[in-house]
Order: sequence, then C-alpha cells, then structure tokens
Amino acid sequence: MSAHESTRLRDSVITLAGVLILLGIARYASAIVVPLLLSFFITIIAASPINWLKDRGVPALLAIGIILFSIIVLIVLLAIMLGNTMVQFNDALPVYQAKLNQLTESVTELLAEKGINLETAGILNALDPGAIMAFANTLMVGLADVLGNAVMIMFTTMFLLIDMFDFPQKLQSAQREGSKRILGQISLFMKSTNQYLFIKALISLGTGVLIWLCLEFVGLDFAVLWGVIAFVLNFVPNIGSFLAAVPAVLIGIVQLGPTSALVVIAIYAVVNTVMGNLVEPKLMGKKLGLSILAVFLSLVFWGWLFGSVGMLLSVPLTMAVKFAAMNNPQTRWLGILLSPPPEDESEDAENKKADNEHGGSGDEKLSSELTQLRLELEELKKGRDADT
Repeated sequence: MSAHESTRLRDSVITLAGVLILLGIARYASAIVVPLLLSFFITIIAASPINWLKDRGVPALLAIGIILFSIIVLIVLLAIMLGNTMVQFNDALPVYQAKLNQLTESVTELLAEKGINLETAGILNALDPGAIMAFANTLMVGLADVLGNAVMIMFTTMFLLIDMFDFPQKLQSAQREGSKRILGQISLFMKSTNQYLFIKALISLGTGVLIWLCLEFVGLDFAVLWGVIAFVLNFVPNIGSFLAAVPAVLIGIVQLGPTSALVVIAIYAVVNTVMGNLVEPKLMGKKLGLSILAVFLSLVFWGWLFGSVGMLLSVPLTMAVKFAAMNNPQTRWLGILLSPPPEDESEDAENKKADNEHGGSGDEKLSSELTQLRLELEELKKGRDADT
C-alpha cells in the first residue's frame, strides 16, 4: 500500500470515528439538541415572512418581533385547542381500545370459521389496533414535551433571527479567500431549505385544517386532534399521511360503523391526493434533490436518533448532510449517493437553455445573487443604524 493510499485510509477511518462519536453525543444530548434543531428550522421558515415585511418597508427588528409574536400566538392557540381534547382522548382511549379488541376478536372468529386462522399466521400480533391507537397518544405526548421547551425555543429563534442578517459579513471577515464561494453555497442551501420548509408548512397547515373541518362535518370524535396529527405527520415523507389516517379510521369504525368509516377513508384520500399530488408539486417542484431511497432511509435514521422530531425534520437534515458532503472531496461520493438520478441530456440541455434565458450561466447568476445579497445587507445595516 502506497503512502498516499495509507494516508487516505487513515483520514477516512478518523472521519468515520469522528462522525460516530458526534452521533453518539447527539443521541445522548437529544434533550438539548432537539430544541436547538427546531429553533434553527423555525428560523429558516420565519425568514420568508420577515423578508416579505422588510421588502414593504418594515424595519428588521420590528419584522422579527411581529413574526415571533405570531408564532407564539399560534403555539398558544394550539395548546388551548389541544388541552381539553387530549384530556378527553386519554380518558376515552381505554374504551376505544376495548371496542377495537372486541371487533378484532369478532373478525378473527369469523375468518376462523372460513378456515383462515390469523393467530396461527401471526398476523393478529402484528396488527394490534390498541397499539395503533396508543401511537396517536404517544405522538401527541411527544409534541407536548417539545412544546414544554417553547420558551427556550423562542429565545433561541429570536437570537438566531437577529444574528442571521450579520452572518454573511462575519463569514467574509473570517475567511477572505474563498468566502464568496462559501457564501454562495450557504445561500443556495438556505434558499432551498427555506423553500422546502416554508411550502411544506403551508401545505401541512392546509391539510390539517381540511381534515379537521371535514371530520367535524362527518361528526367524528376528536376532529381537532386528527387535524393536528395530519398537520404534524404531513412533514414525514412517504408514510406520514398514511400514519395520520389510521387512528382516525379506527375511531370511525368504532364510533360510526364500518360503512361510515369509508367516508373517513375517502376524506383522507381526497385531501392528501389534492394537497400532496396536485398543490405541493405545483408550488415546490417535482424534486427535493434527494433520491427516494435517501428520503426513506433518512426517515428511519433521524427518527432513531432524535425520535418523532427527527422524523419530522428528516428531509431538511438530510439536505444539510448532502450539502456538507458535496463540498468535501473525500465525502462527495456520499452526496452523489443521496442525490436523485442525473437528468438525461435533453432535460439538461433544456435546463441550461432556460438558465441562459433567465440570467446566463450558473456563475453569473451566483455572482448576481451575491451582489443583490450584499446590497440588501447594506440597506439592512442602514435601517438598523437609523432605528438605534
């Protein structure tokens, strides 16, 4: 083995060991890391409405205050809406579980008469309705634990928002050489993450409100709870919408009967199809910059590392990993593995043609964006000086 290969192998082993140590620390300190992650991503989401207010002449600090106050009001309203509902759901949960177990036993006996023994096949143990209902309760308890750190999350978010506008200047001061390239890459990552989180939040909010109103109209118990679960789990890729529907459908079977439960299934199917397959691709585009396998594996990995919050933030966290991997020659292979298949030549030619029509090459476009960002920072600094 040559000296160069030996050095690369040593560096790879050290890097892998460092990553494993960091993951172990993050899992051990998840009580601190999770609120910080939420603060960071709330900051990214809040950047869009803050910039919208600034573009209309609102001073930066006032815009930050307005958005933070709005977030606090939403959290308080959510806590008020869920407080009484969660108490009633916890009281009624054993009753629903007992009814579901009775219904399961009836179905099992009926199928046994037809020669199908679910207990022997092991299917009955895998499909436990009581465990599925307990999942909804566990999810909301986890959400309540996160909201218990609301004060820490809000203060951290406030300081991140205040410091966010000075970050490009700090980066340029700290690293003169190559700062333009790094600033451009960070700006590109922030824009893509902001676009995903902001649009996903709007789509999830719309999904939750529609589910709530439709189930309220049908007369299903705890409609507000199912709307909140639909909002939260809509952030989970691939399986979130399905997981959100299962507890509500089971409640519908017990409360309304099997026939009326089909209406509940239809509501979830229509709402998720319209919002997920029609509205979301139109607003967000067809690609996240991640492969389907990467999205699924990230859901499993981040869920194991950080629990339910990790599942909700699995896509943006994986986008951050891809961004870091693509900018390091030794880990670029990982970024390529996380990426979707490359476009064919015809699509690539069309994209290049569109880029030329809308502002020239990628370097020219990046330079233009950096110039615009520098001008915005100067205007922001003047506005802050005027406020003080």
